[in-house]
Amino acid sequence: MIRVSSLTKKYGKTIAVNNVSFSVDEGEIIGILGPNGAGKSTLMNMLTGYISSSYGDISIGGFDLLEKPSEAKKLIGYLPEVPPLYPELTVYEYLSFVYDLKKCSLGKKEHIDEVMDIVKITEVRNRVIRNLSKGYRQRVGLAEALIGNPEILILDEPTAGLDPKEIVEIRNLIKKLGDVKTVLISSHILSEIQSTCRRVIILNRGEILMDADIEELSTNIGPNSRYGVRLTAPEEEVIPVFSSLPGISKIQYVGSFEKGTVDIIVEADKRVDIRKLLFDECAKRNWYILMITPLGVSLEDIFLQIVDKNGKTALVSPETQNEDNEKTTDFSGETDEKENLDGEGKEVEDGETYADITNGENGEEEIKNDGDN
Repeated sequence: MIRVSSLTKKYGKTIAVNNVSFSVDEGEIIGILGPNGAGKSTLMNMLTGYISSSYGDISIGGFDLLEKPSEAKKLIGYLPEVPPLYPELTVYEYLSFVYDLKKCSLGKKEHIDEVMDIVKITEVRNRVIRNLSKGYRQRVGLAEALIGNPEILILDEPTAGLDPKEIVEIRNLIKKLGDVKTVLISSHILSEIQSTCRRVIILNRGEILMDADIEELSTNIGPNSRYGVRLTAPEEEVIPVFSSLPGISKIQYVGSFEKGTVDIIVEADKRVDIRKLLFDECAKRNWYILMITPLGVSLEDIFLQIVDKNGKTALVSPETQNEDNEKTTDFSGETDEKENLDGEGKEVEDGETYADITNGENGEEEIKNDGDN
């Protein structure tokens, strides 16, 4: 569906996108992951024909974007980071305007009603857009992208600025749309890509660092080496005792989620299974392990390993970068700054937090959204 070859964009002496090549097949959900300034939005703008490239070729559905722009753009539904809405119009008026602008041949009322039902905005169809919440405005922008029933959806930071409840709803909607359309999403939020996409293209400083299936990435980086452990033991003894065990490289104190218990995250050396070692040590001391949970290799771990190899600036998850920092014991002889896990939890796999796992909840704040600011 999408073929990109040697794509480059320069602004004077600054190279925003540098010799990027990749392809997207029909029915794929692909994430473009990178920190702010990585070139994601520039790449998206070139794919949609909003800006031209300095060099390289783009093919959309077999049509060259420069030679046959009209045919190529008919296949694309685009949601920019800030949806280009007309705030003085009602939702239906705006979508009707978009329908006419795109010169759609589908039945107008039926098609608009269907799109509004898909993105769950039927109840606000007669509301003025300026009076809608951020979440509803984002849905209207997504509805605009769906007008004309395009085969490809290109979404630039689709959950930017949304509250936790709205983020989950938009993610679920994108997954549903991915069953019938080809979807390309850009984001700098690690869990966003991990929970939505099947394949990830890691972009940094305008260059592709890696292009691979998410599961394949985890396999290539190495097997699971992190475990969440809850045990009954003296809090002051846990870290000193476990730190002396062979194969353990790092221990992080999480907190106490049950009376008389201690929760920690234990990280072992790659390809070392330390579960039996933990059980044996606890048995000798009459400590009880109430839970041991494999946390897996997160997309954040993968990204950091990839950028370390390439000498690039590491990506910081915006979901955790504003948390208070605390020291983490690193038994390799170094001390790292890690996120404060007390109460908030550490982001691990599929957008969950360790606190979510230990408490058995989904971790999403229930925020009522009635369509008003």
